[in-house]
Amino acid sequence: MPASDVVLSAEDRDRALDRRRVLAARQTGRKGLLVWLLLGPGVLVMLGENDGPSMLSYAATGASYGIGFFLPFIVLTFAAAYFVQEMGMRLGAVTHRGYGELIFQRFGAFWGWLTVGDLVITNLITLITEIIAIRVGMAHFGISTPVAVGFAVGLVIVSALGSRYSRWERISMSLAVFNLLFVVVAVLAKPSPVAIGHALLTWSPLGVDSLPQFLLLVASNIGATVTPWMLFFQQSATVDKGLTPRDIGEGRLDTTVGTAIAAVAGCAALLAAVPLFAHHVDTAALPQGGAGYAQALQPYVGRWGAALFALGLIEAGAVAMLTISASTAYALGEAFAGAGHSFNRSLIEAPVFHLANIGVAALAGAIVLIPGLPLLNITLNANLLAVLLMPPALVFLLVMVNDRELMGRHVNGWRDNVLAIALTVLIAAAGSASVIVSFFHTFHF
Repeated sequence: MPASDVVLSAEDRDRALDRRRVLAARQTGRKGLLVWLLLGPGVLVMLGENDGPSMLSYAATGASYGIGFFLPFIVLTFAAAYFVQEMGMRLGAVTHRGYGELIFQRFGAFWGWLTVGDLVITNLITLITEIIAIRVGMAHFGISTPVAVGFAVGLVIVSALGSRYSRWERISMSLAVFNLLFVVVAVLAKPSPVAIGHALLTWSPLGVDSLPQFLLLVASNIGATVTPWMLFFQQSATVDKGLTPRDIGEGRLDTTVGTAIAAVAGCAALLAAVPLFAHHVDTAALPQGGAGYAQALQPYVGRWGAALFALGLIEAGAVAMLTISASTAYALGEAFAGAGHSFNRSLIEAPVFHLANIGVAALAGAIVLIPGLPLLNITLNANLLAVLLMPPALVFLLVMVNDRELMGRHVNGWRDNVLAIALTVLIAAAGSASVIVSFFHTFHF
């Protein structure tokens, strides 16, 4: 077909314009503009992972065990998250295929649908917890549950309008910045700088009163930073943004920036709740359906500090609503051959993608409206479920990122493989230990 007869879609034209700006910035040596143009998937995936369940897990950890053991542990989990997400970003930039699409192509329909099915179920449960976080945060200001649910679902709908990935990305990033509200609350909590330094330098052991609770918090903190939806989202967003092998360096910088900001905010959520540990507040008695941690912290961080903590929960849930719904849409869109799976496509061009994006959020909202849900238990166990499903996802990722036919010279080095295998084993061990100990404890074996 002659070049003059080739008809480009609106998606092709939009992406070509984006790449033209990137090329111009690279050719003129405008490094700052280049980074700005390529910034996005790495920041969003990390701050999206600092979601409602994660921030509540960090707060529960600080309230239960203080600073000593878990502060450096959280830093370590974010380092692990960077390592995993860098592989996903690199795989997307080289292959121009999303994680789900590659599973179907390289391992067949059985493993593809099994992986997508696991992700959709896990994402639905996680989205329920995001709306719970928004509900808990808004309850601090006297806002009713139906309004909170409407806000959460409406945000997903509004963000998807416009058929443009860059628009969706900038809306999400503008919300993600407010994850740093937890840093302000941590400052108001007045943690001891000496205790923080000592914890980070020595990683002190701690006494464990309840082994099941301790292991659940360990698994929840791992699940707060390393989860399957992150692989689907960042790799597919890397493709949607149009990154190429030449952009891998900027992709790594993007992921590093996101990791650093998210780690600071995650540690801040733990530090913000440490006054509850210091004053022996029984967190099990906190009102799960109302103000919760924000209300409990008010005597120690003041009215404004409690309000900022509640706003932080709303922000954390809101950003995660956008990114996790998007990861579901990418996964289902990639599962159906020939279906559009991009924010650069309209509802008519990519019905599966957009209906999955909005539909999973709406279904989660409907479930949250069911009265009598055990909110905090759902929140903590959602992260545990993510930990249990992460090892198989890592195995698929590791096989693909070592496939020279796919990756060429961008395959993993041996050090990366050793670290990846060790990480997979540790995550599997943490999840399994939590489940086994909880089972024996529940049935008094």
